[in-house]
Amino acid sequence: MKEQLQRDFDNIVKDLSLSQKDIEIKKFCLDNFIIKGFPNRKEEDWKFSDLNQIIKKNIGELSFYSDYTFTNKVDTSVFVDGLEHNKIVFVNGRIEKIDFDYEKKNQIEIVDQSQIINEFNNSLSDLNSAFTNKSFKILVKKGYQLSKPLIIYHTTNSKIWSKNINLRLDFELDKNSSLRIIDLFNDTSEKNFFNIFYNFDLKENAILKNYKIDRLENKNIKYSFNNIEQEKNSNSETFILSSGSNFFKNEINCNLKGEHSSAFVNGIFSLKNDQHHEIRTIINHLTENTKSYQLIKSVLEGRSRAVYQGKIFVSSDAQKTDGYQLSKAILLNKESEFNAKPELEIYADDVKCSHGSASGSLNDDSIFYLMSRGLSYQQSRELLINGFLLDVVEKITDSEIKNLVKNMIGIKE
Repeated sequence: MKEQLQRDFDNIVKDLSLSQKDIEIKKFCLDNFIIKGFPNRKEEDWKFSDLNQIIKKNIGELSFYSDYTFTNKVDTSVFVDGLEHNKIVFVNGRIEKIDFDYEKKNQIEIVDQSQIINEFNNSLSDLNSAFTNKSFKILVKKGYQLSKPLIIYHTTNSKIWSKNINLRLDFELDKNSSLRIIDLFNDTSEKNFFNIFYNFDLKENAILKNYKIDRLENKNIKYSFNNIEQEKNSNSETFILSSGSNFFKNEINCNLKGEHSSAFVNGIFSLKNDQHHEIRTIINHLTENTKSYQLIKSVLEGRSRAVYQGKIFVSSDAQKTDGYQLSKAILLNKESEFNAKPELEIYADDVKCSHGSASGSLNDDSIFYLMSRGLSYQQSRELLINGFLLDVVEKITDSEIKNLVKNMIGIKE
């Protein structure tokens, strides 16, 4: 793999207009990744999901996509109908379209970040920094609230197969601003590994609503890392629908640095066959009077596997913290598997924190009752599953996006 990495790295450096300093930083990150390699079970954070073995089993020989010299056609058929929205379109990891036509142009600044910054200390961050084509920063200016949501489309075409795609975006929400984002995955090509890093910087009173939707069935492997920095009175809401890919690990790292800041993470696993998905969250309460809430629910069929690792950290300065997390799973057969690792690490004494986890099967008595009322077995089963998942979907505070998600996963009230 080392030789392949070096060849692909040389190609991307040759094609990009980079300063000598940036080339050196990219080379430093590449060398770090070569030393560390893909995460495996020896790392505590990856004890349930050995990425090194997952790539070998599902992809085999992996090369690192580096041909960003040609533009790709944007397939407009993937655009969401019935929802007016702004757009960022990735095709094969290359940004082909940035469209904020519904917004006041002087209130949003798009910065081409030529200087490479690697803030996260893990091997996938090093890989991302070494191979990312371009990194943009989206700045929402003071007091501006976007009138329409931003949908980030992640698409591929037949050019790529058994490739690693790396991309990164940074967002800064200035004081009293707000942003709604939908991360939407629509893959044509298969057996690729996507490595995605987002960084969010929320200033005082800023609001972020971040919805990640992986619904369409595909054979790709995905890793997404979201870092969220929050100042006073800011609020972040993250919703994850984890359903389509062969493997997907979403990581959320949230630092509540300002008083009365709050973070909410809600997620759904809906898996079948041999799918393997994971959500890992770390909510760091770093000052007093902060709040977090996490709710993850899973419905698992076939030989599918879901993992939830959730950690609440409370520093000694974070008195009056309110932290809560809960995970629940329905296993529809004996071969499916759910692993939970809830953690509390608390260094303050005036806090309210709790966690819990439960798993089981559908209630036979409930199915029997619904069938006695005239529903078929399948209808009864679907009604119970929808009721189980509805609790998470109802946590979505944006009514427009809540209805979109309900339609996508077929929840009927």
